[in-house]
Amino acid sequence: MPTAIYPGSFDPITNGHRDIIERAVEVFEHVIVAVLQNTTKSGIFTTPERVELIRQVVGSNPKVSVESFSGLTADFARQKGVRFLIRGLRAVSDFDAELRIALMNRKLNPDLDTVFLMTRAENLFLSSSTVKEIAMLGGDSSGLVPPVVADRLKERFKPAAAG
Repeated sequence: MPTAIYPGSFDPITNGHRDIIERAVEVFEHVIVAVLQNTTKSGIFTTPERVELIRQVVGSNPKVSVESFSGLTADFARQKGVRFLIRGLRAVSDFDAELRIALMNRKLNPDLDTVFLMTRAENLFLSSSTVKEIAMLGGDSSGLVPPVVADRLKERFKPAAAG
């Protein structure tokens, strides 16, 4: 079985992302979780922080590695000699956007195929953007993200001490 790349910003990694990783390693020999260094967006976690959090979430699974990259996913896949991308889908609206991305990646790298994995029902509503908003507004993100991520979000957005 070949290696696959699961690219994304993962800011932060959610239980939905973790679910896709866990199921992808059942299909592929190895999965590279590729954390995009997006210079146009300011995230809540730096790229090195996101890489470290994902490594903590996946633990010592020898079938998963975590790397950061910049530039085009199609080029990263070519550099790694990987022919398959993993993408998670939640709803029909995801499919439309993901289909366009998959077709463009294939245009940029004709050897590259995208494999879509449907999220589990409990993760249908879940997105990193929603988790970020909940955390920034002081809400509880536990149950939406792995415990180590929930702790880091609480730490990052803890209310200032009352004066």
